Amino acid sequence: MARTLTHLLARNVAWARGKVAAHPDYFRNMAEAQRPKYLWIGCSDSRVTANDILGLEPGEVFVHRNLGNIVHTSDLNVLSVLEFAIDQLKVRHLIVCGHYGCGGVRRAMSGARGALSDHWLQPLSMLHRKHKCRLEALFGDERSQFDRMCEINVGMQVRRLAATPIVEDAWARGQELHLHGWVYAVHDGLLRDIGPHLSSAVERDALPSIDDDTAIER
Repeated sequence: MARTLTHLLARNVAWARGKVAAHPDYFRNMAEAQRPKYLWIGCSDSRVTANDILGLEPGEVFVHRNLGNIVHTSDLNVLSVLEFAIDQLKVRHLIVCGHYGCGGVRRAMSGARGALSDHWLQPLSMLHRKHKCRLEALFGDERSQFDRMCEINVGMQVRRLAATPIVEDAWARGQELHLHGWVYAVHDGLLRDIGPHLSSAVERDALPSIDDDTAIER
């Protein structure tokens, strides 16, 4: 016999009633349209939820999440979200948010093979292999190396976003669009603004390559 999740449905009813009790027009206003200023590209980790972390209500941030907050330039899922956010919703800010303790980053650093997730994480695995010796020299303990790879991953994904024709075309037509790189710390609930910050193709092209050893240093 199939098991239902009636306890979650009951929680939904309680939540909806609470919202209406506090703000009678809450769902009526919500149903009209969404006008977010932000696109959040984050990890699927259950502890990292954009609206809660940012203190924003539903409708204020457009969200895409996947394992390791990876931007594959051939991934139609992330590209369709990106295009819709920029062309239709006219968001002004693209936020790539990773987090310390990311299981996807840990898996990429492990060198493990054999799962579909390893194919997904391959760009990060390759980057780690390339800079492994440099990371060990700069950050002696494994925890520090792990934290730094979480940050480096964010930088790589911001660069990948900035290289998509969708973002390039928006900049070329003069649309206001700012890219941000953040890391969230689960242990204290705080965001770290680590960059890079990009608002034009000129700024993007001035960045050092993520393959350059200088990109590994803080």
